[in-house]
Amino acid sequence: MIKEIVEPILDSTLPGPLKNLKFVKLDLGHVPLTFTNVDVHKTTAQGIKLDMDVNWEGVCDIELDGSSVPKIGIEKVHLKGRLSILLCPLTNIIPLIGAAQVSFINPPYLELDFTDAANIADSFLIKKTVRKTILGIISGMAVLPNRFLVKLDSNNDYFKTYQPHLGTLRLTVEKATGIAAPKKKSGVSRLISKVIKDVPDCYVKVNVGASEEWRTSVQKNNHEPVWNETHDFLVSDFEQAITLDIQDDDLAGDDDIGLGHTSVKEVLLNGGSQEITLTHQGDPTGARLIVHARFSHFVAEASALSAQNSPQKDQIVGLVTILVASALNLQGERDSLNPSVAITWGASKFQTMAKTYTPGMDIFNPAFDQAFQVPATADMLASQASFRIALMDKTNEAGSVEVPFGDVVGAPGMVKEDSFDVGGGARVRAQISVHGVELAE
Repeated sequence: MIKEIVEPILDSTLPGPLKNLKFVKLDLGHVPLTFTNVDVHKTTAQGIKLDMDVNWEGVCDIELDGSSVPKIGIEKVHLKGRLSILLCPLTNIIPLIGAAQVSFINPPYLELDFTDAANIADSFLIKKTVRKTILGIISGMAVLPNRFLVKLDSNNDYFKTYQPHLGTLRLTVEKATGIAAPKKKSGVSRLISKVIKDVPDCYVKVNVGASEEWRTSVQKNNHEPVWNETHDFLVSDFEQAITLDIQDDDLAGDDDIGLGHTSVKEVLLNGGSQEITLTHQGDPTGARLIVHARFSHFVAEASALSAQNSPQKDQIVGLVTILVASALNLQGERDSLNPSVAITWGASKFQTMAKTYTPGMDIFNPAFDQAFQVPATADMLASQASFRIALMDKTNEAGSVEVPFGDVVGAPGMVKEDSFDVGGGARVRAQISVHGVELAE
């Protein structure tokens, strides 16, 4: 996996001379991962969910080498996080479980101890860049809402395996109090701050799990900034962390003001409002940030799609989910086929990973087992755009089919599932579902 997945991502994301780094040695050592605080319970989708703390103080021997940089070694890995393993669906055939899905509930803590030439830059470019890239790979593959799927039964049905989101969190960042000007790093900045009274221009960066970051507007020259701005996030687990990072907008580079943490569960159990204390580099700042939250369930009812009262722009009023299980009856030369499936709904476009033939694989009936979610606004649902499913071979379209939006909403449970005929005898097995939102009591 490291050679096939991580190396290409390093090549596409690392800067300049680091781009051509390759793993030339990979020994993860003898120290095992430790699992503690295991919590086991049933899921609503006929499965078992195991949540556990994972800790690894790995003593490793890993080497990366490239033509433009000296050899880089990693001798220790420090990894901590809360892991969630879904065993679903349960079956009455050995191994009794169709698939396992592994994910971190929140981005894990990761530190790397470098050797060789990397020691020179241990606190600079290499450490920062490589660590950030590896965390990005982990988040993209296995931090909620992303899950890493391992089939335990080759005949496993992906439609029964997929675990839907729990709902949406409507988070409002109200205001901050006690904000102080950031500590200036450079001598020039410190000199200017003595001459000119430094009043911060604050904005807040908000992250929930591996979801896309959201930022508030900038409130200029204010120690008590008020935003009252709202954004919707998809929720996969109530233990997902909410990170709030207040920054000072600055032409010379934004400065850290204060960092706050809570979780979906914590803010909801607090009655939907919370005053969060802020820290800076681990030290208390005396500043506080007030947030409010409301949780809504996803419901398979057409009436919920039209029950929104004048929603604001970009607020989530529904969720469209497209599951692509497999393609069937492909034609062509086994070694040259490179199939994938492209999905289009309005302005939203997605594509599965492309498949290539390997020994033991049925390239003429490839499994994709991928899910795509579109948080839908009122305008998106009102457009009634059709879904387009296209079978691709490399960059060429081999066939397609359109599924009217009304066919999905009119289907039982607002779920349309079929082996869709895309032409030439080929089919794509896919499921399209639409859900509305309903405010939780």
